[in-house]
Amino acid sequence: MPSLSTVRSFNAAFSPSYTPVAIFVGGTSGIGQGMAEAFAKHTKGNAHIVLVGRNRAAAEAILATFPKPTLPGVSHEFVECDISLMKNVHRVAGELSARIPKINFLVLTPGVLTLNGRNETEEGIDRKLAVHYYGRWRFIKDLLPAVENAKKAGEDAKVMSVLAAGKGGAIDLEDLGLKKSFSLPNAAAAAPTYNDIMVNDLTARYPGLSFVHSYPGIVRSTLLKSSDSALLRLSGAIMPLLTPFSYSVEASGEHQLYALLKAGPGATRTTDNGADIGLTKAYYGSPEAMARLWKHTEDETSV
Repeated sequence: MPSLSTVRSFNAAFSPSYTPVAIFVGGTSGIGQGMAEAFAKHTKGNAHIVLVGRNRAAAEAILATFPKPTLPGVSHEFVECDISLMKNVHRVAGELSARIPKINFLVLTPGVLTLNGRNETEEGIDRKLAVHYYGRWRFIKDLLPAVENAKKAGEDAKVMSVLAAGKGGAIDLEDLGLKKSFSLPNAAAAAPTYNDIMVNDLTARYPGLSFVHSYPGIVRSTLLKSSDSALLRLSGAIMPLLTPFSYSVEASGEHQLYALLKAGPGATRTTDNGADIGLTKAYYGSPEAMARLWKHTEDETSV
């Protein structure tokens, strides 16, 4: 189990011969913020970093803490996007692709905590599943040509989805999207499994690229405080009691960045400290599941 000092040292040794491009979807708070801050620190600001999220004020405050780049033409920026709507994802991904032809690191960390039942967006997708899976899949699919360009240039070409690797459950292939059998437990099991299957399927379709699904553990972020469920907001008061068993945003960012940077080509699933858990434990995918989930997701996210 790599210690925090070990992962910090590993991350600090990252010194590419090129100027890296990193996009953090969900980078305006929580784990995404921690990863973006760690990446900025270890590259000494000399990386094109894009934070994608809904909160401009939070993004600008984060960007202001980044080391100032010393290389010409390097920028740090915010792009606004509500990932729960696929039309937004299509638009923003298209805009990014038009002006950023090469992406080395694409990281997706957006999250939502709620005790409410199925809450469909205007596009007919449950909001929790939209944030935790569908919007992520669509962002990845739309931006993969730019990630492939990085690989063609001989550079890092990696995609990471931070959710709950290895924490899913069996899925109903006759009810993908849970339109017939939605429940909080079913949704909690489906989204991690969908992400597990996603990284395996993407690896088969895009050989040579790196796809990572990670489990971050308990992170002392603002996710509980921002929940639309009063009980979850109140439960945030006990978070300080969990300090010995949880990660700060800064520590989680370092561990997750470590998992990203050390990942080799292919599919990888990692733990809260960045260790590899392999692809067999608690994996509910199959060739049929991969094919059917891919087709279902293409249909659901095409707008």
